[in-house]
Amino acid sequence: MHIQHPLTLLGGISPAQFMQRYWQRKPLLVRQAIPDFKPLVDRASLFAMAARSEVESRLVVKPFKLQHGPFPRGKLPKLSQKEWTLLVQGVDLHDDKVADLMHQFRFVPDARLDDVMISFATDGGGVGPHFDSYDVFLFQAHGQRKWRIGKQKDLSLVEGVDLKVLANFNPSHEYVLNPGDMLYLPPRYAHDGIAVGECMTYSIGFRSPSQNDLARELLMRLSDETEDLEAVLYQDPRQGAVEQAGLIPETLQTFAQVAVDKALKDPQVFARVLGEYLTEPKPNVWFVERRLSRLPNQLQLDRRSRMMYDGKHIFCNGESWRASGPDARLLRLLADQRALTQAQLQGASTAAKGLLLDWCNLGWLKVD
Repeated sequence: MHIQHPLTLLGGISPAQFMQRYWQRKPLLVRQAIPDFKPLVDRASLFAMAARSEVESRLVVKPFKLQHGPFPRGKLPKLSQKEWTLLVQGVDLHDDKVADLMHQFRFVPDARLDDVMISFATDGGGVGPHFDSYDVFLFQAHGQRKWRIGKQKDLSLVEGVDLKVLANFNPSHEYVLNPGDMLYLPPRYAHDGIAVGECMTYSIGFRSPSQNDLARELLMRLSDETEDLEAVLYQDPRQGAVEQAGLIPETLQTFAQVAVDKALKDPQVFARVLGEYLTEPKPNVWFVERRLSRLPNQLQLDRRSRMMYDGKHIFCNGESWRASGPDARLLRLLADQRALTQAQLQGASTAAKGLLLDWCNLGWLKVD
């Protein structure tokens, strides 16, 4: 992606300008971000997704009663009933066209890009004024939705409802979005979307892990690495008799600290477990294995595959490989482009081709 080139998607500014001026700073309204847009998923297909057990879905009926799917069609309210919303999460995992739409936002690192949620609502439907802890692009796909937004300081919530609805919402701006329009909101920017007639909105969301969650996950993964550490036992030949038996010895505290420091000492181990964590597939994702004997002429990552890299590793779907030289450059190109042409594959080494064939057979790469 040419990050200096103006994009219609961003209202005529370049990705570089957007990230410098707006990202995590202030909202941006773009009229006709995608001109003449037609919904990528029709209503019937979205309802069919919501009926599947492996698809995360929620139903919100005002006054903000929340139910979790799956929802067979008979469990959804009638279309003539006002003020209800169906939320279907991770639609990019189930539809190539929606995945392609999400990939238009890859001027943000893949490590931050999360998924596309589709919100279908009847007239007056919405989830109430709220704020998200992550960046979001709200793209209007069908019908109209009125958005009220504000940089809310009072974050107190309405008590006794299933959703986190702001009790004292004080909007500063109001917009009505038509098909093709888009509104970007930074984290914790309060917003309230209300359907004007039947409508459908795509929310392109981003991952924002908390330090607590990230530390917990990485420490758990790092604990698996301690199996390779030397089994040094705690010794205390100079320990004297004690009158306060409940007091933990400082020497044991120091011994424990050294053990943790050893587990964290190798920066490459830390980088590897971080990359594996960031590329871990969603819990409801699985791949169908194949039995190919030769590599196809062209390759494309499956829409569900997550692939990234750092200076020394290649990561794909929660696994890692050390790579350098031409092979590393080729695999990084696949991560950046999500595809490789026949010409690009010609220079691959036997080892790289073998790895890519393994990925094909695991179902991580599309085979036409």
